This record gives sequence, structure tokens and C-alpha cells, in this order.
Amino acid sequence: MLTLNNVTKNYGKFTALDGISLEFTGGVYALLSPNGAGKTTLIKMLTTLIFPTSGEILWNGDEIVKLDARYRGVIGYLPQDFGYYRSHSPREFLRYIAAVKCVPRDAARRKIDELIEVVGLSDVRDKKMRKFSGGMIQRVGIAQAMLNDPQILILDEPTAGLDPKERVRFRNLISSLSKDRIVILSTHIVSDIETIASRVIMFRDHKLMTNDTPAAICDSLAGKVYETDNLAAITAPYLALTERQDGGRTITRFACESDCSAVAAAAAPNLEDVFLYVYRDAV
Repeated sequence: MLTLNNVTKNYGKFTALDGISLEFTGGVYALLSPNGAGKTTLIKMLTTLIFPTSGEILWNGDEIVKLDARYRGVIGYLPQDFGYYRSHSPREFLRYIAAVKCVPRDAARRKIDELIEVVGLSDVRDKKMRKFSGGMIQRVGIAQAMLNDPQILILDEPTAGLDPKERVRFRNLISSLSKDRIVILSTHIVSDIETIASRVIMFRDHKLMTNDTPAAICDSLAGKVYETDNLAAITAPYLALTERQDGGRTITRFACESDCSAVAAAAAPNLEDVFLYVYRDAV
């Protein structure tokens, strides 16, 4: 179990995270907030790149600072932009990373072949990465993060810049990898986590706002989301969420505290609705 007890991180007079308490056991945990809300600060603390100003982070009851290399040995980390050698093939690059991580040579050889298969790069295992797409590079990144068979897999904005097909492939891969480990996924792309997250963690004003299942978070807007092609008929204060085209009509999706069922169709809220509603002053 990975536990944060009243963790605060200050940069001078600026508080990036304030009094955060969380528990991670198994499955996918999505950190969903706008840029600047503290997601990357939390990830850097969980990977020991920086340390809390106050509070403690524990792995199975022991402080990660005291565990030192023993804790880092259970982590797999994919930063938003990870460094790689364009002239290397996936197999060459993974051999290099395995050596850096002190994975024994024979074990590394077996693990590399296994991971290349898992991430779907068998056909290009010996091709130079200079011609790889962004999605293929990210799959190499997942493989390098999994070389030590981590109990905690931490992914920072892993689908940024990927096309829709690669994002779907990546979500499926993350879901399969979460069956026997903790996966912590940082993103501001709602569709990336709506179907795979066990729990969604949201910050506001640098404090923990919610830590719940996607369904429970969506329920917080139950009865408040509507759709209409005649927004002028809505007289109560409302928040416009999204628009879509339907048979030549512009359908506006909006949130309203008042009952608008007489002039608009009620709609089931989704995570994107909640995101836009909660962070309406920040997005």
C-alpha cells in the first residue's frame, strides 16, 4: 500500500499541494486536474525526485525516504517526455535501460522479449526508432518502465500528442497492466481515464477535492445536466459545457442548478461535464 499522510509541498511562499492524504492499493488511479493544479508535483514526490515540505509518504508502512533505493526498485516511471536514442532499436534501448536499472542480463533478455510482445512492437523490435510514431515511442516508454516488474507504475501525461487510435491502444495497454499493481496516471484528457480508472483524484486550490469512482463523481452532477437546441429559452443561470451538431442543429449541453426539464432534455452527466463544471474558472 502506498500512503500519503497530510503531505504539503511548498516552493518558497507558494504552496503547490496542501495537506494531501491518500491511499493507493491496486488498479488505475487517475489524477485529473487542469495544468498547474499539482499533478506533476505529486508525481515527482512519489518518484522521489522531490520531497514533501511536511507530512510523510509510506510504502507498506515505511517512509519512502528511508527505504531509498529499495523503494525506487518497486517503481516504474514514464515521464511526459522521456529521453531515448533515435538511432537505437527498441531492443537495443531496453537492453541499455535494463543495464542502468541493474537487471541481470539473462533476466533482462527474457523480460525485454516479453515486454516487446506485450506493447505490440514485435514487428519493429530491431528497427531504428527515428521513424517511429509518437504512439510507438510511448509504447517503448511503457516497456522501459516495466523492466523491473514494478509494483507501482507511474505515468505522467502518457497520451499527450497521440492520435485517437494510439490513445485507445494505450488505454487498453494500461488497463491490462493494472491487474496486479498500482497504476497512477496523470492527465487532463478526460476520455483517457473515463473507462479504465478505478478511482479519480481531483485537486482544487492545491487541496484534495475528491477521491472517488468515476460513477460516484458523475453522480455529483445528477439532475443538473441538460441539452437543448434553443439556449435562448433557458432563463435560469447556467454553464455551457459543450456543443455538437445533430441534423443541422447545434445542440448545446449545459449545467444548471434549476430544473430545466420543461425546456431542455435531461442528460446523464459524464466526467467531462464534471471537469468543466468544477474547473469552470480555470479552463
